Amino acid sequence: MVACRPWLLAELRAVRPELVLLLGATAAQSLLGPKFRLTAHRGEPVEAPEDVAELVPSAIATVHPSAVLRAPDRDEAYAAFVADLTAARRTLA
Repeated sequence: MVACRPWLLAELRAVRPELVLLLGATAAQSLLGPKFRLTAHRGEPVEAPEDVAELVPSAIATVHPSAVLRAPDRDEAYAAFVADLTAARRTLA
């Protein structure tokens, strides 16, 4: 994560996204910091840390899609994933 951060920040500068959807805990922690807990904040808009706030106006974290495939109850996991994506869409509206 640390080694690739400069490339991530360069991409964010180039693209200037309105929203960053972070798929999985690793992605979320790479942008929001190691203390971020996906289980506590999935599907809700979160503020980016000061060092990236100008590049990331809004971010939402959810599980990685592969987690849905590994879940004991795929239907429930898929429904929760779709709810997170819906929340992301509402954030942009």
